Amino acid sequence: MTELTYEQPLNEKTRSFLRLEYLSQQLETNVEQDHQHRCFYPLFSLCELTERCDYRGEVLKDLDKQIITLSNWQTLPHIDKQQVEFYLNRLVTAKETLQACDRPGSALKQDRFLAALRQRFNMPGACCNFDLPQLHYWLAKPWDVRQQEYLAWVENFTALLSPIKLLLELTRQTTQFNDTTAKVGFFQGNSNQALSMIRVKIDSQQGCYPTISGHKNRFAIHFVQFEQQKHSDKTIEFQLATCA
Repeated sequence: MTELTYEQPLNEKTRSFLRLEYLSQQLETNVEQDHQHRCFYPLFSLCELTERCDYRGEVLKDLDKQIITLSNWQTLPHIDKQQVEFYLNRLVTAKETLQACDRPGSALKQDRFLAALRQRFNMPGACCNFDLPQLHYWLAKPWDVRQQEYLAWVENFTALLSPIKLLLELTRQTTQFNDTTAKVGFFQGNSNQALSMIRVKIDSQQGCYPTISGHKNRFAIHFVQFEQQKHSDKTIEFQLATCA
């Protein structure tokens, strides 16, 4: 049995944060194992996103909101003050680090090796050694040497990615999963509180996946049978979490 978790953002900010978190996970995977030239795809995607949008200001605002919220929680009875203090310290540290850094990824623009690779990476089959002899040379270096160089490139985004992962962690903890049923493969829900993300957990043995749509106060989940690629007419048991 394999439980799969699907997440659907309900606003553009959460959508961006989830994309950046995904790329962060890809960076970590490429740091841990030698994936040859594939390690550059998440790196260049992050360069593209951070050049297009300045996420720094948005993240700092969200960090301030969370710091205020958790500070207020400290005065509430029956609260786990140790847990609140743990997250408060992480939020404050993340904020100070992000405030002190330059625009994430800006230093990589000056790297002539990365600039040459990035220009060609979107072309089909562009990693051939006659197209990019410098990449062929770099890949011939020992893995431990390349790993350290890759870590140095990744470090340019750490100040941004760490608080985003922390904010998403707190978002996911705003609510727990509850057992839910979708009759005829469909479920609709609403909330008086503005939601930022819908999370669906389902056993893969049911042979279907959810397609989720909605906005901050209302959402709908359609379950699709994978093999037939059509809407399910069965009763689907799943777990649902609605995150504020």
